Amino acid sequence: MRKCSKPLEYIYLIMNKPCGYVCAAASDSHKTVYELLGPELRAMVSGAPRGCRLHTVGRLDCDTSGLLLLTNDGKFSNKITTGAQFSKTYRVVLKTAISLEKQEEYIKAAAQGLTLPPEKKYGEQKSAPASIKFLSPDSCEITVYEGKFHEVKRIFRALGNEVLELKRIAIGGLSLPVDLQNGQWRRMELEEMNRLLGQARQ
Repeated sequence: MRKCSKPLEYIYLIMNKPCGYVCAAASDSHKTVYELLGPELRAMVSGAPRGCRLHTVGRLDCDTSGLLLLTNDGKFSNKITTGAQFSKTYRVVLKTAISLEKQEEYIKAAAQGLTLPPEKKYGEQKSAPASIKFLSPDSCEITVYEGKFHEVKRIFRALGNEVLELKRIAIGGLSLPVDLQNGQWRRMELEEMNRLLGQARQ
């Protein structure tokens, strides 16, 4: 198998991922986010040499929508996904509406870190402090600094609730562009790259 140390051109894409798509090169049961791209970019997913392939920067679950980055720059991808330098903010719709008093309990508990319930191959895990801002009794925004498996869903399960809808709206200082419709993508602008990399946590 050919291996590539450096692509001829670095590509950085920003996508508004729709629900129903998986962040995988191939799937027997779901559409993949790469099917939303043009043929030339799709050819860079499996047809390019290893090390230069277009890939998603981290993953979003099939039922999670919102801000997704794609690149063929492995160093960039690792920088965004490893450690806790880059926060991820999600908009959440909850199954059970929360009173004002209970909202304060949620905010304090998340800020202290929670014991996350086990899921699949992952046992109980302790979450790092997260911040919650309520928008209404049954919707909020949550910012996390880790990438634990189903972290946001498990945080709310630990709080006794259930996530009905989940959308990522920001990574670090980069917010999902308001003009990028569901399922659309484009190349990341230099100003967006600077905003993203310039607001990494120190």
